[in-house]
Amino acid sequence: MTHFGIICPAATGHLNPMTTLGYELKQRGHRVTVIGIEDAHSKVQAAGLGFQVIGKSNFPKGASKDFFTHLGNLSGLKAVKHTLQWIADYADTVLRDAPEVIQKADIEALLVDQVSPEGGSVAEYLGIPFISVCSAMMLNQDLNVPPYFTSWDYDPSWRGLLRNQLGKVLRNSLAKSLRKVINGYRQQWNLSPYNNFNESYSSLAQICQQPRKFEFPRKTLPTCFHFTGSFSNPASREPVSFPYDQLTGQPLIYASLGTVQNRLLWIFQMIAEACVDLDVQLVVALGGGTSPDSLPELPGNAIAVGYAPQLELLQKAALTITHAGMNTTLESLSNGVPMIAIPITNDQPGIAARIAWTGTGEVVPLKKVSVERLRKAIEQVLTDDSYQENALKLQEAIKQAGGASKAADIIEQVVSTGKPVL
Repeated sequence: MTHFGIICPAATGHLNPMTTLGYELKQRGHRVTVIGIEDAHSKVQAAGLGFQVIGKSNFPKGASKDFFTHLGNLSGLKAVKHTLQWIADYADTVLRDAPEVIQKADIEALLVDQVSPEGGSVAEYLGIPFISVCSAMMLNQDLNVPPYFTSWDYDPSWRGLLRNQLGKVLRNSLAKSLRKVINGYRQQWNLSPYNNFNESYSSLAQICQQPRKFEFPRKTLPTCFHFTGSFSNPASREPVSFPYDQLTGQPLIYASLGTVQNRLLWIFQMIAEACVDLDVQLVVALGGGTSPDSLPELPGNAIAVGYAPQLELLQKAALTITHAGMNTTLESLSNGVPMIAIPITNDQPGIAARIAWTGTGEVVPLKKVSVERLRKAIEQVLTDDSYQENALKLQEAIKQAGGASKAADIIEQVVSTGKPVL
């Protein structure tokens, strides 16, 4: 039995897949402890995992709510900058507090979210192995692939490569404060500085929620990189009630902007208006950012809830309208459900570009959202069989990739051999 520690942001989109992976390891007899700020505790508890709190002084309970409230009203590069500054502040807390907590808890190996690159430095400082996990879109830099925060199509021509190079320069500039925080601690710990974030990922194993078919062609991935498909398990999540008796049996459209960008209530209103006079029923999940009472009365037979049992509803859905968060995207594809993506910020434009590239849905840019454009996209995706056919191909690819079980196999091999899993 190994005692694993998990380091990831206190955000639902990261906690859900990371605690699902932890739950899988716990079912195999291992001990799993999440190291995080107090706001992560309830989701960790729901998964039945251990928890060690850090950052009590600068991240007291409820501290992340202010961050998410502000972020929920931003979009584009402003939101990316806001997110990266929060990640840098969080990284400083992890680097300051986590080593002592990990040592006292006798944690033997770390599972580190790619969005918490400081976790690898903590492991290196303590002399314990770590595995990198891409719970959001994979962040490995590759000049053949556009930066994660862009909506750029895959373009292997010299123009595309030049564009990607310029995007890399912008990305490095935006993440300068994060790299400075990490390298400051690495200098204190007599570790060599990181020149780029690829150096912060594990040399033993890198595990990605995406199936290979949901990623642009890459040329420079390390040999220890594994596409395992998505991690999702209702047993590791907090239970959520839902008025199933209000479902009419019409084709179900599930609309969610996740748990961060869910304060743009005008989008939900437009989605509801776009569904009027269509033979569909709309379910709006507000993701906890606000209550259904905050919405104007939605037209038609729409159901609006604060939280929804997403995994269960997607089994009934004909279409998902999403901000293109990785979890909602992969959980839709795991059920063979095509999508309409309205990307807002961070990695969502990049995920939406992959939805378009795989033919599993349509993309409506945030600045071009209108009732007419949404209705046209809804009718197109529901009537053109190619979208569902492509979604079903991705569903099969996700099944074949192995999911949390395959990821746990790789993790166990790392700790049992101490060698890279190729």
